[in-house]
Amino acid sequence: MKLDYGKKGIELEIDPNWNTKIIQPVEQIPIVNPIEAIRDAIKNPLGNLSLKAIIKNRKKIKSVCIVVSDGTRPVPTHLILEGLLRELNDYGIKEKHTGVLIATGLHRPSRKEEINRILGVISTSDIKVINHIATDKKSLVSLHNSYNEIPIYINKYYYESDLKILTGYVEPHFFFGFSGGYKSIVPGLAGAETILANHSAEKIASPYARFGIQENNPLPEHSSIHAKIVGVDFTIYVCINKNHEITQIAAGDVELVHKRLVDYQNKHVFKEIQEPFDIVVCGNGGYPLDLNLYQAVKSMAIGEMAVKRGGTIISVNECSEGVGKGQDKFKELIFSEMNPKEIYNKILQKEIVVPDQWQIQVLTRILMKSEIYLVSSMEEEEIGNIGLKYADTVENAIKNSLIKHGSDANILILPNGPQILPLINI
Repeated sequence: MKLDYGKKGIELEIDPNWNTKIIQPVEQIPIVNPIEAIRDAIKNPLGNLSLKAIIKNRKKIKSVCIVVSDGTRPVPTHLILEGLLRELNDYGIKEKHTGVLIATGLHRPSRKEEINRILGVISTSDIKVINHIATDKKSLVSLHNSYNEIPIYINKYYYESDLKILTGYVEPHFFFGFSGGYKSIVPGLAGAETILANHSAEKIASPYARFGIQENNPLPEHSSIHAKIVGVDFTIYVCINKNHEITQIAAGDVELVHKRLVDYQNKHVFKEIQEPFDIVVCGNGGYPLDLNLYQAVKSMAIGEMAVKRGGTIISVNECSEGVGKGQDKFKELIFSEMNPKEIYNKILQKEIVVPDQWQIQVLTRILMKSEIYLVSSMEEEEIGNIGLKYADTVENAIKNSLIKHGSDANILILPNGPQILPLINI
């Protein structure tokens, strides 16, 4: 069978003697004409005001900021942009007044080839394209408002634009509950200090900071408080299937749009299982989500949902970028020679406070529960020394795991990343 891996996938030869269970996503039919469907959603928004009415009420708009996801996300942004720009043009907004702002959070800036993929046919237009850089104080504005004495730093171009539009996709997120919505602003467009406050060790340690959980989750709660101060005028979000095709579209009020698509995800993505598994094989859904080891931690959190304590997670991610360019502190920590419990406690005790600490915090939490084999394009000496195990193939990782757990160990295979998530029925 084929597992999502990079751009082409990877074959797994299943031994008939293995005790395996495979869970694949339910089929989600793509929208036939997504650009026209996007235009239709914009014309029929959730909430009180249409985009046309908002523009008419503003009378004179000199700057429009369209926020998009960065190059590590599989959302077909080019389709959203094409539909949105056609609508804006019909409403009298010219391209020269429009800018596309890439919500990177603390990720590296998107590269030229990634920007071309994000923009699609408009990559040759006169539209301004800006990478948000959370550490560049000159590109940020500091708001006087604060929450729990944490200042709000936000992208200056976004904050000062006359019309603010968010775009992106909604899917379960490994500590934010779900992507999309106010997450596009904080952490997407926030300054490093604000992001660190949102992604603090205490918040990440919450039992509610998990896939699919919104209620009582401190991260989206904190994000929404900041983002409401910053403001947003209109949103367009989508859901996608395992082939990264658009299956659902909603536009209009940010909270109503997010709720609509979260409800859809809750019905289609989670699959109940009766008990935890000895071995879980999982990945991040292929390119671009499996670009590097930093991003691959999300797939390990999928495995965490289904593996028994003391079990084995086999993380299948290409990691063509290695550990991850720009993830220096993450790399430093996975080569620190500390054990997972030591790193985790140091983060909670604020002895380690650095960008990327949340990723290493989640990784060490999982390593304290189960062992993790990494199957990737990386060499063994590249995966650090805090407990990750190396395997050159998925088959060999499974064979090694069966030595530990016994030949009758139960094995769960999740071939399509976060498109399907296991939920233990307690």
